[in-house]
Amino acid sequence: MKKGMFVLLLAALLVVGCGASKDYVNQQISDSEARMNAKVDAAQSKADANATDIAKLQSLAQQLQDSVHLAINKAAGFENYQIIWTGEIRFAFDSYAIDQVASKTLDEAGDKLEANPGSIIEVAGHTDRTGSEDYNYMLGQERASSAKRYLAERFGIAMYRMFTISYGKDKPVALPDEQKAASKNRRVMLTIWGPPQ
Repeated sequence: MKKGMFVLLLAALLVVGCGASKDYVNQQISDSEARMNAKVDAAQSKADANATDIAKLQSLAQQLQDSVHLAINKAAGFENYQIIWTGEIRFAFDSYAIDQVASKTLDEAGDKLEANPGSIIEVAGHTDRTGSEDYNYMLGQERASSAKRYLAERFGIAMYRMFTISYGKDKPVALPDEQKAASKNRRVMLTIWGPPQ
């Protein structure tokens, strides 16, 4: 009798133990599914954000392409252009501010551009030898951009008619041993090109 009771008790314990194991396994599966669903949701959110960024980039690329096509169409025939005016403006040390003397030269350039609607202008920024190469390229570009901005704001010259470049300190007009060489090299060269007349 005692032996039968023991077997019965053991069988009961096994049944209870199996039920507990089944509950544990079910809980583990449920937790694993919840973690997986959270990861899938996070991945979907990231994919949606990436899709939005890609759409924005595609839109910007299309706008850029449209601008390039417009510039190319507007530029057709420029290869026959001739220089019709040149000018130069100078800048203070480490500056790209347009002063009164520079504004007079830029006004002359603006008048010339208005008088010749098909003309274009090259705006080339230069610096003296002071500072690093990278800084001087940036400063030369800031100087050219200041002149371009002046012409756009004061005369309404279209952006596609103005081309800027920075030479930094690469193309000095005055050698270091010349008097006031640095101030001569801190400049923007303006060249207006127009159709043959």
